[in-house]
Amino acid sequence: MRGNRNEPKLPRESLTQGIALVCLLFMGGMALAGPSGLLAWSENNRLLAQRQAELKQLQAEREDLRNRVALLDPRNVDPDMAGQLLRSNLNVVHPDEMVMLID
Repeated sequence: MRGNRNEPKLPRESLTQGIALVCLLFMGGMALAGPSGLLAWSENNRLLAQRQAELKQLQAEREDLRNRVALLDPRNVDPDMAGQLLRSNLNVVHPDEMVMLID
């Protein structure tokens, strides 16, 4: 049985332990401050919420455009939509209508 006698470490063994320590410290640093670490987590959640709101807005616009396309179907055109497009694009009005310009 050996006592508390300190045996000298081999240089190769201490080099291996040093490299392992550096690797562990690097992995710990990346877990905290890396692109997907704990510090970036709140930023990623904020961006996710922002993108989800943008997605809802774009989906609503898409549904609106899909509805307008359905109303302009050449086989069955909605008269109100056709009148609105004529008035806005060609500046066509009925004689009894009054046009008010808002600046």
